[in-house]
Amino acid sequence: MDTIIKLDLQDAFTLSELWSLQHKAYRLEAELIGFNEIPPLLETRDMLAGSTEEFYGCFDDSGDLMGAVAVLEESPGKLTVTRMMVHPDHFRKGVAGGLLEFIFEHYSRMAQFIVSTGKLNVPAVTLYTKHGFIPAGIEEVAPGVELIEFYRSGKL
Repeated sequence: MDTIIKLDLQDAFTLSELWSLQHKAYRLEAELIGFNEIPPLLETRDMLAGSTEEFYGCFDDSGDLMGAVAVLEESPGKLTVTRMMVHPDHFRKGVAGGLLEFIFEHYSRMAQFIVSTGKLNVPAVTLYTKHGFIPAGIEEVAPGVELIEFYRSGKL
């Protein structure tokens, strides 16, 4: 049974594990979308520790961090999923879907959930669509690199 808990980024071990996971996951996304300037890849441990986002981690029975999600309530009733990362060893095992379902339940008072991903990141686009997100717009963030923004209604 996987366990999802809030991560304490002031804990050095937790921070190091999350930073390592972030780099493994986002390096693969960078390859998929052909863009190496993804902000999480440019982030130092100190920058990550100073984040205002709420981070939740999914751990297996042996205590290994399999995946993590970060969220930020940028305006009342709207929660943005700012990061989704799964360790490559745990791809296609339901980790990201479990993290999303946790967020929907934990933040059930939200009217809207927002997430974005690279247009060419087919696994992420498929994940978000499967979990009720609807594409709302595409933005070119660098030459030839497009992000899709998705919205999902919460429980009203």
